[in-house]
Amino acid sequence: MKELSVFVDESGDFGDYDYHSPFYIISLVFHNQSVDIKEDLNRFEKEMIYIGWPNHCVHAGPLLRTEKEYKDCSLEERQRLIKKIMGFTRKLDISVKSIYVEKKKFTNSIDITGILSKQLATFIKENMEYFLSFDLIKIYYDSGQVEVTRVLSSVFNSLLDNVQFKKVVPAEYRLFQVADLICTLKLTELKMNNHLLTKSDHLFFDNERTFKKNYLKIIELKEL
Repeated sequence: MKELSVFVDESGDFGDYDYHSPFYIISLVFHNQSVDIKEDLNRFEKEMIYIGWPNHCVHAGPLLRTEKEYKDCSLEERQRLIKKIMGFTRKLDISVKSIYVEKKKFTNSIDITGILSKQLATFIKENMEYFLSFDLIKIYYDSGQVEVTRVLSSVFNSLLDNVQFKKVVPAEYRLFQVADLICTLKLTELKMNNHLLTKSDHLFFDNERTFKKNYLKIIELKEL
């Protein structure tokens, strides 16, 4: 049986517009299960042990903002972590896709849900031959926001008849952590394009040219 795994993460919320959270983003990571990534995973786990973070679940957003478990970490240590998962992502044979809404253009969560659903449906239709090549499509999501679950369920199930959903614990799936990374980088890209980068963003990525070269370019090459 040919199986496609789809790991999904989101950034933002469905509440009213706030300049601290101007975008809502859903990022998807696609992995053809016939492609073996065990060596990539083993190499990444060894690298995480080497830098002193064994079995650590990487959370890209808090990592950039020096929050939660990273609040006492130096800039160099945080940069080292993001470079490790970025290197892991670069080597993986996966595809990615992000859809998003600029929240100030919409008045409520119903509108945001509708726009995201349309974007996801358009994407699937444009790649229907790819999705139909699989016997099973398994969607992995942590059910963090009920609106995202509704978008995923309604769109995938309406267009495809070979879909299953699985609730995940982020720490158990490195590809879910990659989806989290993709989501965070997309948010940074949107902030950059709209001149909304913070001082901490500039400090973390050094400058926009470096961010585009070392992060965005790599992700763009993996877009489905």
